Amino acid sequence: MDRTFHPRRSRRIAPLVALAAASALLVAGCSSSSGGKKAEEQSSGAAAGKATTPRMTVALVTHQAPGDTFWDIVRKGAEAAAAKDNIKLVYSSDPNAGNQANLVQNAIDQKVDGIAITLAKPDAMKDVVGKAAQAGIPVVGLNSGVSDWKKLGLLEFFGQDEGVAGEAFGKKLNEVGAKNAVCVIQEQGNVGLTQRCDGVKKTFSGKTQILYVNGTDMPSVKSTITAKLKQDSSIDYVVTLGAPYALTAVQSVGDAGSKAKVATFDLNKDLTNAIQKGDIQFAVDQQPYLQGYLAVDSLWLEKNNGNYSGGGEQPVLTGPAFVDKSNVGTVAAFAAKGTR
Repeated sequence: MDRTFHPRRSRRIAPLVALAAASALLVAGCSSSSGGKKAEEQSSGAAAGKATTPRMTVALVTHQAPGDTFWDIVRKGAEAAAAKDNIKLVYSSDPNAGNQANLVQNAIDQKVDGIAITLAKPDAMKDVVGKAAQAGIPVVGLNSGVSDWKKLGLLEFFGQDEGVAGEAFGKKLNEVGAKNAVCVIQEQGNVGLTQRCDGVKKTFSGKTQILYVNGTDMPSVKSTITAKLKQDSSIDYVVTLGAPYALTAVQSVGDAGSKAKVATFDLNKDLTNAIQKGDIQFAVDQQPYLQGYLAVDSLWLEKNNGNYSGGGEQPVLTGPAFVDKSNVGTVAAFAAKGTR
């Protein structure tokens, strides 16, 4: 491990200690001179104070595909942390791994103070992460890459263990009596999505089928799921890996005249409404707002107080948690604000 990249690797500082240090360094009522107030207002008022530390620039680079509202929630969390910490947040995204790596290189060229990235396709990010380390820029991971962040030399990771989440999902399917589930993957090669379906298959006692769809073309997603349901009328559960795809799958079930039920990973406002109506049975929440918030805040903590959550050895897990009719009312209030 590059010691310039992890200057305090020997110290094991727990996440709660890091957060306590953050509180001690904040002064309520102070404001930045370059747009902090506007960013704070856009972040649903999550920040109660403002750091007096020097202005930082942090790049958040994800594999967001056009139209995927999940990332709007991640970004809101990141903006809330940026507003609180006097950080200029530069957001960019591309579902193509090579293009995402180029965006990280752009951030390095701009000499940002820190970079937060997703590792949906870790191999494509390895070289550029190494270049960031050589430039002395700390890099943290979020959302995708829980199995690879340490190997790539990232400082910290915030997200969900997708394999564990998938296994929990499979057990839930057993509890509801499912027998034949189709797991819909919207992006081939995305390790996190593959781990989810693999986890489902590992613990689900019924039959698990994999269906690949083009997640950037929602009409195609709808027609592909519809065709699968018409082809196999024994499918009783459609498992999707994102809220927009779950809502589309509900339409596919209707178009196919199928009796299959829909359950999913991830939430948004429309999905919580669908759970309340009974169109979606349940969802796994990985708290994307928290992922964005912690990733950005961690870079401020590292620079200003030498903290890193998990001691650089363990990820900070933000999920999984199930949302169904029994608890959706509470979650829906936050989802309506775009933060869950």
